Amino acid sequence: MQVSRLLSALSVLSAVSLGAVLTGCGDGADAAAPASAVLAPQSAPVATAAKGAAETSAKARGSAPDMRALPNVIGMSLQEGQNAMQAAGFFVLDDQDATGQNRFQVNDHNWVITDQSPAAGRKFPTDTPVVLYAKKYGE
Repeated sequence: MQVSRLLSALSVLSAVSLGAVLTGCGDGADAAAPASAVLAPQSAPVATAAKGAAETSAKARGSAPDMRALPNVIGMSLQEGQNAMQAAGFFVLDDQDATGQNRFQVNDHNWVITDQSPAAGRKFPTDTPVVLYAKKYGE
């Protein structure tokens, strides 16, 4: 489900919580930084930053990324498709409403996958972001 939006919201909540903790700490002599100073603007989406960190850590270890064949999940329920992707080693998944209505897929069993990006069949690093486009059954 809208992974990048969820991660962005979580990072903002974490920063606000940190600001609240910093404000409540100390003996009162030193004023903590205001919450606005704690909330630094993000220059890149969280998913991109996470992917870059994974690539950097793989390079630092001197190891090649784990390459695996991307499974074809078109026609599966969204839940089955997510399970198949994770079983194949792909965990950076983004679910999108295939109708363009930007609905959240609350019950993954009620949605059918109509497309995926990248396409199935080729080998990709397991940290490759995979987008699953789905619509409700019967649409």
